[in-house]
Amino acid sequence: MSQIINPILPGFNPDPSICRVGSDYYIATSTFEWYPGVQLHHSTDLVNWRLVCRPLTRASQLDMRGNPDSCGIWAPCLSHADGLFWLVYTDVKRLDGNFKDAHNYIVTAPDITGPWSDPVHVNSSGFDPSLFHDEDGRKWFLNMVWNHRTDSIGGQPKHPAFAGILAQEYDAKAGRLIGEAKNIFAGSPHGLVEGPHLFRRDGWYYMTVAEGGTGYDHAVTMARSRALTGPYELHPDTFLMTSKDAPETPLQRAGHGQIVETPDGAVYHTHLCSRPLPGTRRSPLGRETGLQKCVWGEDGWLRLAEGGLVPAVEVEAPDPQTRKLPVEPVHRVFDGDRLPDEFQWLRTPFPERIFSLTGSALRLHARESIGSWFEQALVARRQEQWAFRAETTLDFAPRSHQQAAGLTHYYNRSKFHYLAVTWHETLGRVLTILSCPGDWPHGKLDFPLEAPVKLPDEGTVDLAAEVDGAELQFSWRLAGDEWQTVGPVLDASVISDEGGRGEHASFTGAFIGMAAFDTSGSAIAADFGRFSYVPMGE
Repeated sequence: MSQIINPILPGFNPDPSICRVGSDYYIATSTFEWYPGVQLHHSTDLVNWRLVCRPLTRASQLDMRGNPDSCGIWAPCLSHADGLFWLVYTDVKRLDGNFKDAHNYIVTAPDITGPWSDPVHVNSSGFDPSLFHDEDGRKWFLNMVWNHRTDSIGGQPKHPAFAGILAQEYDAKAGRLIGEAKNIFAGSPHGLVEGPHLFRRDGWYYMTVAEGGTGYDHAVTMARSRALTGPYELHPDTFLMTSKDAPETPLQRAGHGQIVETPDGAVYHTHLCSRPLPGTRRSPLGRETGLQKCVWGEDGWLRLAEGGLVPAVEVEAPDPQTRKLPVEPVHRVFDGDRLPDEFQWLRTPFPERIFSLTGSALRLHARESIGSWFEQALVARRQEQWAFRAETTLDFAPRSHQQAAGLTHYYNRSKFHYLAVTWHETLGRVLTILSCPGDWPHGKLDFPLEAPVKLPDEGTVDLAAEVDGAELQFSWRLAGDEWQTVGPVLDASVISDEGGRGEHASFTGAFIGMAAFDTSGSAIAADFGRFSYVPMGE
């Protein structure tokens, strides 16, 4: 029997919205402060998935310069109707304090790869929007509504701030909401209701929502109504799925997803999840995407096909002949004119300011400090396995201690480790390590090396990072030499959702990549000739 192996989208891929068009399935996931915005994956079998597009690619669609960590794109919703793909998304401009400043938009495209339109602003009343296309042709916009009259702050969510699910009709021709907004669902007593998605079947409107916060109490809650605007009755079990009472299950923090039907009527439900390092409550891979098979009961309610509420790692696939493709090492030589698809950068819609491709290297144009919310030269890919080795080759000639370039294991401005080539007043060009092991909100650095490692004044340097669970070891070599470890074993577990501030305050995942900064303002260039990512031990 063919199996879906969870997570189907490993590494930082949360809040999965799924839709089917014919025999093709598409999933949209959140990207937060990483650019371009929204990941769109495609599959024909629900087992093997590939990234096909990031639709928010230009300043008119998305500009996140200044967005704090874990703001930006929250919970997109992807649908298909009237010959178009419809993508709804939130750009969140504030995390802490009583306000969120969450702006909701719609873009459309005739094909999943585009061209994607400029956005239409819909509202700013809350986040996690969705667009429901009803059978009568009317369209309805849903989002949770945020109530700032609470003591809820980032990392400490309170139920009163999550004030229910709003629904309002959307006029696609006019590009605006019409009629009155109505609060149609307050959620269950579990609280923190968000992430609404509607599904219509046998005269019922079924709603699934995310509840319990995106930490270890997360859940998919289900309700139904004969009318779209309610009233809604709760599922007899309240939840469709949750891991909150199953600390032993590998897939923790299960919640926030959407129903999809196969062409022959089988039902699946996506969900986010995380895989904490064994014996810890730290998830470096972030919130990932899982998929569960479901069945309709005689009482008209959806339940997991496996029974119970706990999501399974292995799930029956639609086609028994489908096989999961193996995970392969990725070796990139930057000899083209296009950045490989797995890489992203932070916040800015003007990538030419922070990198270019020379034909023989990825050239980073060093800008603000590592951790800047505005313009930092950092190009990285997701960590997708607990254990991996990454390598790069760097050609860089700093002239000041304010200039540095190298390899970073990165989460956000307060959680990273950075092996960097820089300059020292007496030693000249040197190798150093800068670490920020979760010091929020100050971002105070540690310098794990007792003394910088002197390098030749010129020439390339190979840099490597090897991560095995909670341990990170950097190493380096000159061309033709043997690899040498540098610095102590560092805590890789802090490069996780739960590191630093804790589980409700960080929403992305660990990245590994190339970074450069020049706080002198001269925008020195750093050339990276290659990059490899090799999974280990899985």
